[in-house]
Amino acid sequence: MFVRAFSGKLAALVCASALVSAPVAADETLTDTLISAYQHSGLLEQNRALLRAADEDVAQAVATLRPVVGWSANLSMNETPQNLAGDYLVGALALSAELTVFDFGRNQLAIDAAKETVLATREALVGIEQQVLLRAVQAYMNVRRETEFVSLRENNVRLITQELRAAEDRFEVGEVTRTDVAIAEARLASSRAGLAAAQGSLAQAREEFRAAVGRYPGQLEAPPAAPQTARTLEAAQSVAAQQHPSMLQAQREVTVAEINIKRAQAAVYPTVSINGQASVDQNENRRSSIGLNIGGPIYQGGQIASLLRQSIAGRDASRAGLHVTRQSVLQNVGNAWSGLLVARASIEATDRQVRASRVAYRGVREEATLGARTTLDVLNAEQELLDAQANRISAQADAQIAAYNLLASMGYLTVRHLNLGIATYDPKDYYNAVSNAPAGVVSAQGERLDGLLRRINRN
Repeated sequence: MFVRAFSGKLAALVCASALVSAPVAADETLTDTLISAYQHSGLLEQNRALLRAADEDVAQAVATLRPVVGWSANLSMNETPQNLAGDYLVGALALSAELTVFDFGRNQLAIDAAKETVLATREALVGIEQQVLLRAVQAYMNVRRETEFVSLRENNVRLITQELRAAEDRFEVGEVTRTDVAIAEARLASSRAGLAAAQGSLAQAREEFRAAVGRYPGQLEAPPAAPQTARTLEAAQSVAAQQHPSMLQAQREVTVAEINIKRAQAAVYPTVSINGQASVDQNENRRSSIGLNIGGPIYQGGQIASLLRQSIAGRDASRAGLHVTRQSVLQNVGNAWSGLLVARASIEATDRQVRASRVAYRGVREEATLGARTTLDVLNAEQELLDAQANRISAQADAQIAAYNLLASMGYLTVRHLNLGIATYDPKDYYNAVSNAPAGVVSAQGERLDGLLRRINRN
């Protein structure tokens, strides 16, 4: 009775969550899910903001090539000698400007490093996009998997209920013993517990879908054919080594490290700059000057040499990191390829298992009506059929997930490669707006993020 009551309450909870969820189309496709995940991902918005912050590093580096203009004002009270009357105030207003003329390329190298960092951050954003889309695929397939599991368990409860009734009828006429009835009752209780567990797993899968996509799922259609990946493992690994965003990001980081070595080497050279100043005091006395300054370090306690050694060590670490990233990417492709092969083989095996189990179940039921099989035999055959059907459902879901996982390991699980037909975030828009270091800019992306945060807070 407890299992039955718990199953009913859990089913009501799942139904209630479906009623309070946002209205969606009656038939939701995998493409719809991927689009929603891409358009409503807070993780993507977070990393887009980090990319815009990296864009500003370019603007700040560009600003070092431009004049620096400042102003100052001062007001002081001077005390007069005793033979003069009173104290008097002295005020002045000054305007100054300074421009670096030549620094042996240090500022330009800083710009180059900032630009390479931006490109590396863009690749990191592509990696985040792949994570978001893969999580959406997994959430979609798991909801479908758990929904079919619930349907299987509900059908299993109905069949065992019929078997229990049949056993009770046969017990009444003396064809079976009380033991057969008890076996059927125990199996029915176990089936109801299995149904409750399946409903709980479905509720959890729906919550994961909501976290990954931004809303509860609707009625999910069967997924389309798995996407094309590569014909061989070697081909997949070759693509990943050249196209995976982690590889491209690591390569950019090596370039940044090499530029930083050049910056550290240039730090020992002097800087040539022009400076000028104009001022006026309370008596309208005007002064102005312009000059050429040349200066550089002579001795800084070994700091410059240390910075150079540090840059070289950073370069070595980046190169080693590129090697590690390559090995990791190739390993992930190999694992994904193996997972896809296993999933496809499991589909073929479970198809045969389902066909054989269905034939066996039907045969056992016929033999039971003739008295050649017991109630336990029928229940065991039915359980084997249920397990086979569940295995096939899992294998089909795993095959879809494995295909998209392989696509992600190659670096191709993106909106553009999947051809989802929606507008994508263009990182160049903000970069082009700020890369020349404008005095002010309004970030439309930031405003959209603020709107997203307000909606989240309201919810």
